[in-house]
Amino acid sequence: MLRKTGVLSLRSKKGMELVQVGILIAIAVGIGLIFKEQIGIFVNNTFSTLLGSSFS
Repeated sequence: MLRKTGVLSLRSKKGMELVQVGILIAIAVGIGLIFKEQIGIFVNNTFSTLLGSSFS
């Protein structure tokens, strides 16, 4: 009987971890959609600065 409870507890923990990962991914996607324009401007400015500088 104890083994079944341990297995169910382990499965429950794995399920909760999966839910947490899903929530974190959803939050990251949401933030990306909200700040899409600002992120694009930042990336373009960063790459234009890197391409314009000389590394010699």
